[in-house]
Amino acid sequence: MCNNDTIMLLQECDSGSKMAVSSIDEVLDKVDSNELRQLLTKSKDHHSKLGNDLHAILKEYGIDPKEPNPMAKGMSWIKTNVKIGMNDCDSTIADLMTEGCDMGIKSLNKYLNQYNTAENRAKDICHRLISIEEELDKDLRKFL
Repeated sequence: MCNNDTIMLLQECDSGSKMAVSSIDEVLDKVDSNELRQLLTKSKDHHSKLGNDLHAILKEYGIDPKEPNPMAKGMSWIKTNVKIGMNDCDSTIADLMTEGCDMGIKSLNKYLNQYNTAENRAKDICHRLISIEEELDKDLRKFL
């Protein structure tokens, strides 16, 4: 059986990957640029695949997945729709997505430090998720 830090880190990563997929879904139909749409779709696929890996690991351990915090999800939805309602251009979407990436990277690094006795398998998957977020953050810059 795995330790509590492993479970907590895996659950936080699972929640983060779900939040990313949800956020991308929220803006995808509002994107004008095919290039930006492809970038977001690719990132959504990466987050979904990692989420599937997380679900499999959690299932191995007999642990339930963690859903994103409803308050955080609701606030993200409101912020996204207000900002896009005021200015629905691709640069606004890129700005929102980079803010989400930055928040995700910060949170995941905090969880790595907080759950420092987690098994390497959990830490590795967390590092993979951070890499996905960093790559998207970097790729979005040209749309700002």
